[in-house]
Amino acid sequence: MIHSISISGVLTLNMHALNNEGAEGNTMMTRMVDVIDAEGSKHTVNAISGDMFKHIQAEHLQQEAVSAGLPLCNGCKIFNANRICFDEDFTKYPEFTATTQDSVILGKALERCVIDDCEGILITSDIGKKRSIARKSCIEFGWVLGRPGRVTTDSYFHAKYVPEGRSKGSGTAENLGQNIFHRPASSGQYAINVGIDLYRISRNDITLEYALAGGQTGKARTARAVALLKSVLNTFVKPTGAHRNTQNPHIVNFEGVVTASTSAIPAPVVSALNGSYREEVERIAALLNRPDIGSNSVTAGKFDTLSEFTETLGRFIGQLTAERA
Repeated sequence: MIHSISISGVLTLNMHALNNEGAEGNTMMTRMVDVIDAEGSKHTVNAISGDMFKHIQAEHLQQEAVSAGLPLCNGCKIFNANRICFDEDFTKYPEFTATTQDSVILGKALERCVIDDCEGILITSDIGKKRSIARKSCIEFGWVLGRPGRVTTDSYFHAKYVPEGRSKGSGTAENLGQNIFHRPASSGQYAINVGIDLYRISRNDITLEYALAGGQTGKARTARAVALLKSVLNTFVKPTGAHRNTQNPHIVNFEGVVTASTSAIPAPVVSALNGSYREEVERIAALLNRPDIGSNSVTAGKFDTLSEFTETLGRFIGQLTAERA
């Protein structure tokens, strides 16, 4: 059974506006962050928050869950941001009382919904009494960071077309007439880090016991792992996000390395802000496979294109599917 998977990669995107800070007047501001390279130099680069990619992946997981017939709470069925806290069939479950332990409520939440299980949730509803029960996510996204010197952002002028003439200009409260605005578009190579802890799927964070029948190797749990990996794959095949109606990003390439571990040793990950990240990951994997450490429990596979990434992650999906059969 695969214990954990990590992805270190470089995604090349052109003319996207997936993540912005907000607007000042009629100008939209793109998200910029400061990073330090391997030599210690500071750079200001365009970035996409990990929250954005996590939302993209969660949306794909919801679609995979519907397709595979996996359980979803009433909130996640409609992709409500409150998720299981929106589900009154859960929050007003008659067997939940003031004396019901948090671990029991968390276990029921894990059984009820694959998204609350895999994506994490903070249950803050009044369930018998005021509750605050945390469920840590099984998947983690780092910031998607532009590589210094390999990313650029420009601002472009746009105007709303008005057939009857220009009429009132921008700034009118009614938003009528021909309004002008400036929208950013960014292009470049972006460093991506993803960590997936498959062993944590359906595992209760309080009792450390598995909520689904069959435990760590159960078929229901493995079905969730397959859906989770498919959602990760779909995230890079089609990254959703802001302004895609007219700024659907041009995906030029995706290269990197995927690591997997079949033991408690975590699958290693190194940021692509390090120019030698793939060699570093492979070297770490080799060291972790020494007989006195991991005994060949870690594998690492390079990919140079999006199709090779699809093939690599597809092998793990196939492996899990075979285990479920």
